[in-house]
Amino acid sequence: MSYKCSRCKRDVTLDEYGGVRCPYCGHRVLLKERSRDIKEVNVE
Repeated sequence: MSYKCSRCKRDVTLDEYGGVRCPYCGHRVLLKERSRDIKEVNVE
């Protein structure tokens, strides 16, 4: 899963052993990348 560091804005991939920290700057706030797909909702 792809995340982006809120401080240095670099792409971060988390490993399966935990550790929610940016490997580049050490910041602990990571933003989840949103999908670029457009979803349609049918309203009846």
